[in-house]
Amino acid sequence: QVQLVESGGGLVQVGASLRLSCVASGRTFATYAMGWFRQAPGKAREFVATVSRSGYTTSYGRSFQGRFTISRDNAKNTVYLQMNNLGPEDTGVYYCAAANMEGTPIDEVEFESWGQGTQVSVSS
Repeated sequence: QVQLVESGGGLVQVGASLRLSCVASGRTFATYAMGWFRQAPGKAREFVATVSRSGYTTSYGRSFQGRFTISRDNAKNTVYLQMNNLGPEDTGVYYCAAANMEGTPIDEVEFESWGQGTQVSVSS
């Protein structure tokens, strides 16, 4: 397993952008597909996006396609989530997760390592 630490969350206004980062420990980062999930207040955790081991393939949840972009830098053991045009519905805790597998998994049960989460709050 890898240890994951997210950062970049905060309080922003409607329409703003944020970039979340997740740094992984260890030298096996490139063997993991990486994902982002969100848990809004009072709701279940939901899939946001994943990126394959190489970074060439991505998948997005329906609510995030076109506004959010996931990317990774294997040299820096880091995965990013660029979030644009944020709205109040994007408020929640964002979790980084790692899955030791090919492709772009979207089910949270496929992810074996999770970060502690970073809070994003969007005010109107």
